[in-house]
Amino acid sequence: MAIVALYNMEGVKTGTMEVSDAVFAAEVNKPVLHQVVVNYLANQRQGTQSTKTRTEVRGGGAKPWRQKGTGRARQGSIRAPQWTGGGVALGPKPRSYRFSINKKVRRIALRSALSAKYADYKVFVVDGLEVDEIKTSKIAALLKGLEVSKALIVTADADEKIYKSARNIKNVTPTHVGTLNTYDVLKHDAFIVSKDAVAKIEEVLA
Repeated sequence: MAIVALYNMEGVKTGTMEVSDAVFAAEVNKPVLHQVVVNYLANQRQGTQSTKTRTEVRGGGAKPWRQKGTGRARQGSIRAPQWTGGGVALGPKPRSYRFSINKKVRRIALRSALSAKYADYKVFVVDGLEVDEIKTSKIAALLKGLEVSKALIVTADADEKIYKSARNIKNVTPTHVGTLNTYDVLKHDAFIVSKDAVAKIEEVLA
């Protein structure tokens, strides 16, 4: 079994605990990580960019000059793509960039991301990750004690007090196991997780 250190809310080490090798000490599959990150970013795109074609721009109803006899190239409309103010040829239109990947692949990627953090000694398990009131200074003290600045904080379930205490800290993202994803794990330098959340993650991924 893999061993991780246990910390309290002041960032002081209080002991150690065993975690699943299948989740935190698995082989890192880089191709799968890449595929899942590309999928995540593609699914975040709004796809609302749009340009007007020659049928959508205003004007251009009359032929600018007669077909023959002027010595100039024939033109049918001043709103053709080659004209200034004309429509755009083959420009972007609203579309969806979403595509799906198998749930099994997503789980492999998440295991790989967690294992990579564990291998880099960037997994911090906090025993009793909770606050009595919404207080940013409590989370700031935890980060200072752990000596990390860019961190993903994961609780077992949605915790409004933790979320509101951490959301205003730069480069810190609070979340819970239900919304945990590979991109967020890789994006942050440190993975701070509650002891209860570790058990829940192992239950989902093992």
